[in-house]
Amino acid sequence: MSSVGLVIVSHSAQLADGVVELASQMARDVQLRAAGGTDDGRIGTSFDKVSAAITELREAGLDVAILTDLGSATMTVDSVLEFLDEDEAAHVKFSDGPLVEGAVAAAVTSQVGGDLDAVVAAGRARELFE
Repeated sequence: MSSVGLVIVSHSAQLADGVVELASQMARDVQLRAAGGTDDGRIGTSFDKVSAAITELREAGLDVAILTDLGSATMTVDSVLEFLDEDEAAHVKFSDGPLVEGAVAAAVTSQVGGDLDAVVAAGRARELFE
C-alpha cells in the first residue's frame, strides 16, 4: 500500500476531479483528493479546501504531495503550508510539475511504494512526457 497521498489543486472543481479520476485509474491504491474551485462553486481556489484535503490524508497516516494548475493555486498552497506546524510540514510537499502528467507520474510512483521525495520528484518529471 502506498504511503503518500496526493492533493490536486485547481481553479476548476471539474478539472481537479478529472485529474483525480485519471490518476486513480493508473494507481488504484493511492489516496487522491481534489481541492478545486472556491467554497461557493466558482472558478478559483480555496484555502479551506486545500487545508481539509491535506488534513484528511494526514489523519489517514499518509505523507502528502500537492500539485497545482496555475500560479495563484500555488500561492494558495503556499499559504496553507505556512500554517502547518513544523512536524506536519515535514510530511507535506509541493510538486511543481505539470498538473495532469505530474499527477499521473506521482500517483504511479506512490503506487509502487515511492516515498514522499520520490513522489514529489516524479510529479516534476516533465521529461517523462516529452
